[in-house]
Amino acid sequence: MPMVPLSWLADHVEVPEGTDATALAAALVQVGLEEEAIHPAKVTGPLVVGKVLTLVKETASNGKTVNYCRVDVGDFNDAPGTGKEPSDLPSRGIVCGAHNFVEGDLVVVSLPGAVLPGGFEIAARKTYGHVSDGMICSARELGLGEDHDGIIVLPTAHPDREILAPGSDLLGFLGLGEEILEINVTPDRGYCFSMRGVAREFSHSTGAAFRDPGLPGVLVGQVPAATADGFEVRVDDGSPIHGRIGCDRFVTRIVRGVDPKAPSPRWMVERLEAAGMRSISLAVDVTNYVMMDLGQPMHAYDLAALAEPIVVRRAAPGEHLVTLDDVDRVLDGEDLLITDSPQGPGSRIIGLAGVMGGQYSEVEDSTTDILLEAAHFDPVSIARTARRHRLPSEASKRFERGTDPQLPAVAAQRAVDLLVEYGGGTADPAVGDMDQVGAATVIDMALDEPARLIGVDHTADRIREILTLIGCQVDEGTEGRVLVTVPSWRPDLVGPAHLVEEIARLDGYDKIPSLLPTAPGGGGLTDAQRARRQVADTLAQAGLTEVLSYPFVSDSFDRQRLSASDPRRQAVRLRNPLADDAPWLRSSILDTLLDVAGRNIARGAGRVAVFEQGLVARPAGTVPAGLIGAERRPCDEELARLAAGTPAQPRHLGVVMAGTVGSSPALGAPRAMDWRDAVDMVRRAAEVLGVRVEVCRAWEAEVTRVPGPPMPVPATDPAEVAPWHPGRVGRVFVRAGRDLTEVALAGELHPGVCQAFGLPARSVAAEIDLDALVAAASPTPIQVKGVSTYPVAKEDIALVVHSSVPVARVEQVLRQGAGPLAEEVTLFDIYEGDQVPEGHRSLAFALRLRSDHTLSSEEIQSVRAGVLTKAEKVLGATLRA
Repeated sequence: MPMVPLSWLADHVEVPEGTDATALAAALVQVGLEEEAIHPAKVTGPLVVGKVLTLVKETASNGKTVNYCRVDVGDFNDAPGTGKEPSDLPSRGIVCGAHNFVEGDLVVVSLPGAVLPGGFEIAARKTYGHVSDGMICSARELGLGEDHDGIIVLPTAHPDREILAPGSDLLGFLGLGEEILEINVTPDRGYCFSMRGVAREFSHSTGAAFRDPGLPGVLVGQVPAATADGFEVRVDDGSPIHGRIGCDRFVTRIVRGVDPKAPSPRWMVERLEAAGMRSISLAVDVTNYVMMDLGQPMHAYDLAALAEPIVVRRAAPGEHLVTLDDVDRVLDGEDLLITDSPQGPGSRIIGLAGVMGGQYSEVEDSTTDILLEAAHFDPVSIARTARRHRLPSEASKRFERGTDPQLPAVAAQRAVDLLVEYGGGTADPAVGDMDQVGAATVIDMALDEPARLIGVDHTADRIREILTLIGCQVDEGTEGRVLVTVPSWRPDLVGPAHLVEEIARLDGYDKIPSLLPTAPGGGGLTDAQRARRQVADTLAQAGLTEVLSYPFVSDSFDRQRLSASDPRRQAVRLRNPLADDAPWLRSSILDTLLDVAGRNIARGAGRVAVFEQGLVARPAGTVPAGLIGAERRPCDEELARLAAGTPAQPRHLGVVMAGTVGSSPALGAPRAMDWRDAVDMVRRAAEVLGVRVEVCRAWEAEVTRVPGPPMPVPATDPAEVAPWHPGRVGRVFVRAGRDLTEVALAGELHPGVCQAFGLPARSVAAEIDLDALVAAASPTPIQVKGVSTYPVAKEDIALVVHSSVPVARVEQVLRQGAGPLAEEVTLFDIYEGDQVPEGHRSLAFALRLRSDHTLSSEEIQSVRAGVLTKAEKVLGATLRA
């Protein structure tokens, strides 16, 4: 994020007196630059000039020699004779251990109440037999450098004598008392990554006079034109991205005889540090400073290490580059390179264009002749290279947002001037400027476009005024239209809507009326959306908590014990994942939900019951398709290829539960959750949608159904039901005519899976294909019967059936026999023993019968007889004596 010191901003725009960082933030937010943070000053409290009046050397008991000084600090002096030390002079007594100053010197004094870098608070304290009422400061104590051998001795003469008068404030003079505003810049306004851009926006907000340092004659003199003997540059871009060459301007300037030991000026170091950069050397500091000031990234090369010409080209297969951060990088064919000889066996790579330089030809401690580069690169190319190599440099941040193609020559001249002034160099008259910048963008805009898009009427003069203010050239077009030439520093302005946005921004968003749009009739949730919400509400009412997890996974497949042939292992791998350790899209909702449950258990939750709805990616059958450019609308064939290359993404619902069931031991002994709870959640989800589901165990080859005999289903290999326990998992089906569709698996998790995810033993889970379940729901509303006011009739029937007959099948037959009078059929007893034949068992059911009238005993007996007849005919059941 850009850092904005007011003192630096004032170089380019008139900052009203009394403006502080808070006021600056308020002004910038009006034009869309949000405040990120306000960083406090390095030093707070009184930091003043002191004049040493007396200096007495004393040797302490530990053998150390110190100086007891009486220091004149102007208005901060103690009164004569009433201070903490007797004295006939108005002054303060200070103990100092440094010895590089004498009586009469001017020094930097921090008085009690001051806070130095690192939170070091100054207070009066007794030491070496005296009260030290302040501190005489060194450069390191003030954060101005690493020198701690002696204190700072100020010059005794200055054009403004008041600056060095005893007691005068030094915070501003030393640049230590300034707050710094950090702002947040949106991606479309890259020009604000410079003091030039921020100053322009401050001018827009406040009306303050702006002096554009990017124009010749403002910050620098007239920029010399290119000469025939300038350092030659060639662009050899055989594979431009989206038809745009990687580099359309490349300015080179040469400065000879630079003193390699010349230090960077203190003001430049302070400004770089305020911007979050450290000082390296004069040549590097100059290029960094120009970048921060004007927004033009630059690079300095050791001229003696280069071979003319410089060639800008794409990387060849197998090429490597060791960048300035000492990383050996394998280059990609799309990477744009700076080399110093034509491509071939002798080609030497200087750096990754617009991102970072290489170790070859970098400025050394002995460099005296410097070649300066200021170029304009294609934003898309730089952005892809920076992301491909995970190398977000200060230069790439600016290039990928779009820099000003008219700025390189001005920036290069500014860097030349600084190297000549502070490095003692000489500007070489040779100027190189490879310029292939295209014509400026011209936008044809109707004058009523702002009113149409933002609902505010602007006069034609006001529209022209605002567009001219942001740097546009406005010419008359056809009737009611204008031709707007976009300024070179605003590559984000490409259409009328972008110009309207600028008009709204500078005229004031507060002037746009707040109108509540009328909702069109016939809208609302779709049937599928409503069904999904009903399912979520039902599970929440059952005591589960809905969660939302990231759909990216790593080693979840192995931890779930999925077999090598399991189709869920065919996951989609992301080309540019958010995290390197999670590069796949989940193919099952449990891929991420199990981690959520395990994380809650690890953090002390004794009971976990969570569910999640989300998309899963199933890439089977997809055909990969290449990327399509954005310069035109894709044709139908390209859209078809994209559709074929997009994996199926059904919506699934997952449930994971662990712990016990029961709100309070006082209300009954709690029980551990088991597979029945997982199946019950599937049944609840289906029931609220009006879908009847049928369940079988994983290894069974048929399910019971209502009405009719059992239906065959495809058998499942128990090994393919991971992450569930193969013997404690159920398959859930819905019926569509004569076909059964599997929509869910529910049951107990495999012990190894529980251990891998940190879950308690015998945790349970379910995964539902929610799209399939919703599709099976009836489009007609569920018909609800009225509550009968007539009494219920109860009948108990105990049937002896073969042990192989499922209980659910017996229940279905009893319901069929009882017909519409059956309100409830409940199993209440199972008996296997001597009183029933071998291989048989007794199943006792309670029947609750109800009608629209009070049932007579004859009707009840008729129902009972019908039930027994049906059971005997279908199941071979007999009534237990």
